[in-house]
Amino acid sequence: MIALSLAEITGLVGGQPYDIPDPGLTVTGPVVIDSREVRPGGLFAALPGERVDGHDFAAAAVAAGAAAVLATRPVGTPDRPVPAVVVDDVTAALGALARAVTARLGTTVVALTGSAGKTGTKDLTAQLLSRLGPTVWPPGSLNNEIGLPLTALRADEGTRHLVLEMGARGLGHIRYLAGLTPPRIGVVLNVGTAHIGEFGGREAIAAAKGELVEALPEAADGGVAVLNADDPLVRAMADRTKARTVLFGEAADADVRAADVALTGQGRPRFTLHTPTGCGDVTLRLYGEHHVSNALAAAAVAHELGMPAQEIATALSEADQLSRWRMEVTERSDGVTVVNDAYNANPDSVRAALRALAAMGEAASARGGRTWAVLGPMAELGEESPAEHDAVGRLAVRLNVSRLVAVGGQEAAWLDTGARNEGSWGEESVHVSDVRAAVGLLRSELRPGDVVLVKASRAAGLERVAQALLAGEGEVAGR
Repeated sequence: MIALSLAEITGLVGGQPYDIPDPGLTVTGPVVIDSREVRPGGLFAALPGERVDGHDFAAAAVAAGAAAVLATRPVGTPDRPVPAVVVDDVTAALGALARAVTARLGTTVVALTGSAGKTGTKDLTAQLLSRLGPTVWPPGSLNNEIGLPLTALRADEGTRHLVLEMGARGLGHIRYLAGLTPPRIGVVLNVGTAHIGEFGGREAIAAAKGELVEALPEAADGGVAVLNADDPLVRAMADRTKARTVLFGEAADADVRAADVALTGQGRPRFTLHTPTGCGDVTLRLYGEHHVSNALAAAAVAHELGMPAQEIATALSEADQLSRWRMEVTERSDGVTVVNDAYNANPDSVRAALRALAAMGEAASARGGRTWAVLGPMAELGEESPAEHDAVGRLAVRLNVSRLVAVGGQEAAWLDTGARNEGSWGEESVHVSDVRAAVGLLRSELRPGDVVLVKASRAAGLERVAQALLAGEGEVAGR
């Protein structure tokens, strides 16, 4: 974060100082919400959590070196008060501080949204832009009213690019986030079915995602809307912005497009990248054809910021998976491959993961391996939940996935029913109650060469299946 005195911070967030002996003391460290992450000279934001209240850790944060605490009430004890900036709402104060800091920087803000692929695209974009200059981006999926300000506050005077995710669970959310860190370049990846139960339909989702392009500056002021040419609802957002529009995709009229898309034997995408100023061959290190669209979005941003086409192609081919539990591929010493994609799930992302598994299965079958899809609930689908889970179960059969393990309650039952109704028989599809049962089944039946995909919505905690399989390396049938 740029250096700010406690007096300046107090004014920017509309707070009141409490037991601050030196208002001129400068905050030079990061702003954090976990007292264990405090660094000397930083600022600790005391947020109430589901299980704990950050105010209870205020004294520990200052003892660890925080200059002060951002809090909703005086903290510490009467005999040992803790220096604080007291505000009505800590989350709102974080946003106000991020807005003020971003406004003082000459940083190019790039914001991304979409129903699926935000984190992967953010990681690719950040790796490309880092070649052009110092770049700040969030680890994982810090894309809400807390995570976005925390990321923005990591930027300083040397930051050239700030790459941000913007998530939404309703209308107005992205408009609010864009107001905190006004983007010059906005990227809309797709309009899918994530959170459809909360929005009520894809048109409502499109309305929410389009708030990003509405927030962009006019074309004359450098605003650029990067839109998916292959998604009609996203393409239509060109009419909602005064920014210049750049299209990416496989469509013939896309400004940045992919041609000759194919998968390697390991399931990695390769294609020829075409831009207005040149082309280059790309082979991604990531798994699954769905990453082609993500890579094109990142390429479009990099091209807008001056990176030559061949350098973009090279950078994409060298880019790694940065965020955990997203198509995280690990091969055990016994030949079993575990694909941990358990960070989150919606119908679109599960379909993409299943197709990636099917592609990886072609190489696995050559060495006697099978494909396993260990799937759990997809949350927030509302009335669409039974049909969407049923459809995913059917798709697993159509893609010739060898075994489907549906983990959990009613949603898992719908997955299993879809698979069986599509034509699965015997034990090809099995419904188990919990993670322990899934791990037990897999440990008893996995064999060398098998590929196991693990995916579900975050609340299901299915990453524990992948972790158990990797911790229990060698515990497969016949070993």
